[in-house]
Amino acid sequence: MDKVKQLHDEILQKVTEYYHLVHEPKNNAKFIPGESRVNYAGRVFDEKEMCNLVDSALEFWLTYGRYSREFEKKLAEYLGIRFALLVNSGSSANLLAFASLTSPLLGERRIRRGDEVITVACGFPTTVSPIVQYGAVPVFVDVEPGTANIATAMLEEAVSPKTKAVMIAHTLGNPFNIKAVKSVCNRHRLWLVEDNCDALGSRYDGRFTGTWGDIGTSSFYPPHHMTMGEGGAVYTNDPLLKKIALSIRDWGRDCWCASGVDNTCGCRFTRKFGKLPLGYDHKYVYSHFGYNLKVSDMQAAVGCAQLEKFPSFVEKRKENFRRLYDGLKDLPELRLFEKYPESDPSWFGFLITLTERAKFTRNELAKYLEEHNIQTRNLFSGNILRHPCFETLREEEDYRVVGSLTNTDRIMNDAFWIGLYPGMGNEKLDYMIRTIREFISK
Repeated sequence: MDKVKQLHDEILQKVTEYYHLVHEPKNNAKFIPGESRVNYAGRVFDEKEMCNLVDSALEFWLTYGRYSREFEKKLAEYLGIRFALLVNSGSSANLLAFASLTSPLLGERRIRRGDEVITVACGFPTTVSPIVQYGAVPVFVDVEPGTANIATAMLEEAVSPKTKAVMIAHTLGNPFNIKAVKSVCNRHRLWLVEDNCDALGSRYDGRFTGTWGDIGTSSFYPPHHMTMGEGGAVYTNDPLLKKIALSIRDWGRDCWCASGVDNTCGCRFTRKFGKLPLGYDHKYVYSHFGYNLKVSDMQAAVGCAQLEKFPSFVEKRKENFRRLYDGLKDLPELRLFEKYPESDPSWFGFLITLTERAKFTRNELAKYLEEHNIQTRNLFSGNILRHPCFETLREEEDYRVVGSLTNTDRIMNDAFWIGLYPGMGNEKLDYMIRTIREFISK
């Protein structure tokens, strides 16, 4: 065993050396404006992520294991929440969160086909996809022009006797008006699903977003606040929702034994389930229609190292946002991101919307930035109802719209965002400010 440990330690030492030779950012690497690429996002890592990854590979457990359990525990501790479950993507997290609300174990509060779920059309499609896929009816309300979040004044009008839940995201890390949304949810006994995939580390009234609702979700895709390559999480304080989510994540099984572990329940061959014969192996009893949404332990190993750095990532995002805001706030052609006084965002991106003063289009400005090696992104779908995926759906039957989606369409046509991820230095931030100002002054 001494030989094994020695070899293990030598391998990790070589990994560290390899990181410093190949991946470590070079202090003498010069940023050349117009030639060096300014990406909207990127990974920030060091030798710790690589060593964890290789350590997990040497262990060769591969599926959900000790690093996964460690990550779930530490994420829950960071958020101050009871339960966190790792999954293979943020989209899977949204799917799992919504699927959990369809469980028969929830009784009359279970979401069934034809029930309504309030959401917005301005955002990422996988916030809406699970609603449609489970046969529920998404009810779309407009967003506010400044925060790009749900227009809470429209919430009461959107509620009907069929409404069971609200499922919305914190746009680009900017918390929506949680108190207003929670008030409506509490008054009408609605589930609240917080899509927190773009907002990990954001706070509202001092409390982390994703922990205000019944269930929250995160994404660990490379451009997000932290990464494990692919990956996501579902978290909740509700033991029943945790039990349901764990079942659906792990094939829908009734058993909660970890991989490679048998008879945690102590009744593997002694109980009767459904119409199965007495003593049917509990490991193969299915109480839900589920999936396999687990991550590999190698991914979780990377996440564990990322989570240690995460508080510094949040602070750097805030710092970068302030620099961009201060550099562009005097331009009357641009409307910049706004937040609520109670909000302390962990910004994912810097949203810019053209005002009526602009003598140019969003695409003209975006194209100019791209030509100058500055990456841009639209606010995801802009208006999901305008996309081909909705062409086969029927309004009033498959979905509803409350009021108009004027601001949603405005964002679709006139808004875009640029990056502010933690690996972005002041030279790149100042170059983006300078380039935008140059275009407008032409």
